[in-house]
Order: sequence, then C-alpha cells, then structure tokens
Amino acid sequence: MKFLVDAHLPKRLINLLQQFKHNAVHTRDLPSGNRTKDTEIIRISMNEQRVVVTKDADFVETIILKNQPWKLLLISTGNIANNEIASLLISNIQQIADGFSTFNFIEMNRSKIIFHF
Repeated sequence: MKFLVDAHLPKRLINLLQQFKHNAVHTRDLPSGNRTKDTEIIRISMNEQRVVVTKDADFVETIILKNQPWKLLLISTGNIANNEIASLLISNIQQIADGFSTFNFIEMNRSKIIFHF
C-alpha cells in the first residue's frame, strides 16, 4: 500500500510504514515541502493511489463531497505525543491496511479504528 503523510504528522512515521513493507512519503519530501497545498496532496493521492495520512479534518470534507483524496486515514487523537501516534499506528497498521481493501475513509483515535465508508 502507498501512503502520503501530511505535514502535521512526524516524518518518522514514514520509516514505520516502510518497516511494514508499505511505500510511504512525507510532504516534507515533496517539492513544496510542508507548504504543499491540500489540492496538490489530493492530486498526488489520486494520481499515485496513495492513502493520505493526516490530522487535518479539511480532508474529511473533500472525501465526503468529492470522493478525494484516493483514500484517507484521519488521525483524530487530539494533542498526543509523537511516540504515542507511532505506537497506535504500529498496533493497528494491519487492520488499517486490510480495511482499505473495502473502505475509502478510516479514522484512528486513541481507543479504536472507525471504518466510515
């Protein structure tokens, strides 16, 4: 599976995803870096079939209204340490990857994975 991790999340999530044999890039590695606009993130996601991993709720609106980005993983943990985000992702990565075979929008909070549609 291919992922595009947004600026609000730590770059080290890329290494974690790669350890689980996923292809992952961070916005920091894009030409505009962490200033990459949401429209460009969506374009890349659609063209490369990448799951956008973000804390930015603006992407929820675009996936509901326009079915874009290609797929969305919303991290809705509120303020949380980067180590905790990494731990949650490691604990749930297989369930999330499996879920994307059926769902386009998945949300991960501190206690559960929510499969929206």
